[in-house]
Amino acid sequence: MRMKKLLNDPNDVRVELFEGFMGAYAKKFNLRRVEDYTVAVRNDIPQGRVAVLTGGGSGHEPLFPCALGPGMADAAVCGDIFASPSPELIVAGAKAVDRGKGVFIIHGNYAGDNMNFDMAVESLAEEGIQTRVLRVWDDIASAPLERYTERRGMTADVFLLKTAGALAERGASLDEMMTVMDRARHNCRTLGVAMTSATVPQTGKKTFEIADDEMEIGIGMHGEPGVGREKLGTADRTCRKMIDRIVADLPFRAGDEVAMIVNSLGSTTLMELYIMTRQAIRVLNEKNIKVYDTHVGPFATCQEMAGCMITLMKLDDELKALYDAPCYTPDFWFVPKG
Repeated sequence: MRMKKLLNDPNDVRVELFEGFMGAYAKKFNLRRVEDYTVAVRNDIPQGRVAVLTGGGSGHEPLFPCALGPGMADAAVCGDIFASPSPELIVAGAKAVDRGKGVFIIHGNYAGDNMNFDMAVESLAEEGIQTRVLRVWDDIASAPLERYTERRGMTADVFLLKTAGALAERGASLDEMMTVMDRARHNCRTLGVAMTSATVPQTGKKTFEIADDEMEIGIGMHGEPGVGREKLGTADRTCRKMIDRIVADLPFRAGDEVAMIVNSLGSTTLMELYIMTRQAIRVLNEKNIKVYDTHVGPFATCQEMAGCMITLMKLDDELKALYDAPCYTPDFWFVPKG
């Protein structure tokens, strides 16, 4: 079956979706485009503080551009669908937001991203711009715990960008940010399941085939097939399996507090996500793990894939204070409690 999407030329998707985003939000959030790149930056970054840059392939909207705003990201660098941005784009974005204290960079742990961001960091160092890089690796399905640095980055991007933005607003240095962010990254775990694959606009093809009565366990953000396949189960049974695996991996312990994201991978309805959320909270309560806060909806998508991811971030006093700091972006709102 031919892919059905509201597109023009499939090769223009990245530029056209970026232009639509800027048309909707540039004025409201005081953003500007850097030259003719698919790079958006904030205009209102104060001098003398660290800037936060993020980016990756398009096709994951609302990540990455919708994380731009006070208390979160200062620059978003957008590559083609499921493809890393080039070093040229990353350098342009970093130079546009540097305010004399360096740039803190957050990106997913994928081969293309790792290569291109590393090349960009080398170029920035030659121009005297300091950086620190945090690779996100929260996907428990993609590598065993003893090789956790090989894991893929998933929905934890949202929590980590929120934490970095709060630290930057607080006036933390690059080194101070790295210390806290490394702990925050360690405290994040994600697992995803999917009932359908994604399609890539340039090819119109599915990333994998799956039967109507099956679900894929541990899928990737670029439509990669998972690490296992089984018959489609009920929401309660599927959610319990997901939470059990996530909790066992850190491990989370009785008495811990967590923030949670129940994320749509694209076509999953809020109806389904709320049913999953209901069970996730129930299972965590059984384990005496307190859910401090929950976000439900599309935060990091994979085109039109049907499925969801659950992300838990273990909170300590410092991380909770950073989590509670306000932020305002096109798609993420965090309002202080109390």
